[in-house]
Amino acid sequence: MARGRTKHVFTHRVDSDGLRRIPDELIVEEPMSIRLDDELVATTMRTPGDDFELAAGFCFTEGLLREAEIKSVRYCGQGSASESEYNDVTVDTAGTAAAPTPRLGPSSSSCGICGAEAIEQLYDRLNKLEVEPFDLSTISAAASEITDQQALFTATGTVHAAAAFNRKGDLVLLREDIGRHNAVDKVIGRLLLDKKLPAKDLGLWVSSRASFEMVQKAWAAGFPALVAVSGPSALAVETASRAGLQLAGFARGSRLNIYNKD
Repeated sequence: MARGRTKHVFTHRVDSDGLRRIPDELIVEEPMSIRLDDELVATTMRTPGDDFELAAGFCFTEGLLREAEIKSVRYCGQGSASESEYNDVTVDTAGTAAAPTPRLGPSSSSCGICGAEAIEQLYDRLNKLEVEPFDLSTISAAASEITDQQALFTATGTVHAAAAFNRKGDLVLLREDIGRHNAVDKVIGRLLLDKKLPAKDLGLWVSSRASFEMVQKAWAAGFPALVAVSGPSALAVETASRAGLQLAGFARGSRLNIYNKD
């Protein structure tokens, strides 16, 4: 079901012309519960839209699915979809996924994996990527193209984006969300539902910094390259090197930094 992603309001602008009342467009932010085989595993703040992709991508990148195949994704886990205002999504594996361990509290729109124990579990769960890196000119060209395709950001100035691009530098898929992790999970969820993972011939571009969590998600999905508009953390660079993942930061125009070229 189509959901409103923006809301029109009036604001008072102060500038050189004084005080004026003008229309403004704001991004919508609502909570969404994610269930795996009817068990609640997370609640995240997100921009409505592409909810099934978000739920599927979250379960995949968090390692909740393991080898289980998604049979269906639906609204809602408890009661009717309209009763939950389309804010409750269940990923169904017909009970083949291991019993999930829910988060202890609600996730923010920017929340990802955390804790030393979780990091070590990630290293144990994922194998090093054996894929060809992207040509640097391809990464630069893709970053320039994707920056111009963010419709919600253009309208509101307050959302993140994630995108997949191919080895020709062409944009394949783009999603936007109030949360940077959500945008990535939506891209990965779409590829998962289309049975296009691992994404060995696609790069992942993000409008945010290259955090450890972004590297974790890219690694889990099999992307050979992660390209970020902002810089990486030290842990992100270390993890990308361990993963065999090409990591680029400060990808703006013709400029970018490569952190693990060798």
